[in-house]
Amino acid sequence: MPPEDDIRKTIEKARSGDQKAFSQLLDRYWPEVYHFQLKRTRNENDAEDITIQTFARAFDKIDTYDAQYGFNTWLITISKNLHVDLLRKRKRNVLEQRENNSNEAMKRVLDESPSAEDQLIIEQNLKTLLENIRKLKAGYQQVIELRFFREMSYAEIAQELDEPIGNVKVKLLRAKKLLASLISQSGNKH
Repeated sequence: MPPEDDIRKTIEKARSGDQKAFSQLLDRYWPEVYHFQLKRTRNENDAEDITIQTFARAFDKIDTYDAQYGFNTWLITISKNLHVDLLRKRKRNVLEQRENNSNEAMKRVLDESPSAEDQLIIEQNLKTLLENIRKLKAGYQQVIELRFFREMSYAEIAQELDEPIGNVKVKLLRAKKLLASLISQSGNKH
């Protein structure tokens, strides 16, 4: 576990828009938030969706994070609230509400130069790459296909999937990490 000072520095970098810092926070806290939701929902898809929404909301509202509380506590609180919202929506059987701040989020989207994960993906033999993509869950396959094969922007993907742009950003980040991991594993087998 990284020291508290490192986490604080990473959070400060994320507050200033550093995409690598967002990625590090996602890597560090994804398992904790996901397993928390898995215990609550007892459903992998719901747990994953809520976890994606948790990080999207957290990254969108990172300026409101109060450093006197643990970052994981803040994420779990967001996650709990999202789960309660989901239950309320299901009980009322109301269509999901759209986030109003997607325009603001679109302005802040940065398509940066290829990350380490992007570089691994680019270097792969297409056949091997497609085999590895097929190992991902359908939702991750879809965002990879839209982003890398159809070359759509985050905004276009959000519109295509009818999802908030923050969810698309987190889902794509997670998909790239899972795909890079699969590629590394298959590379080690040869």
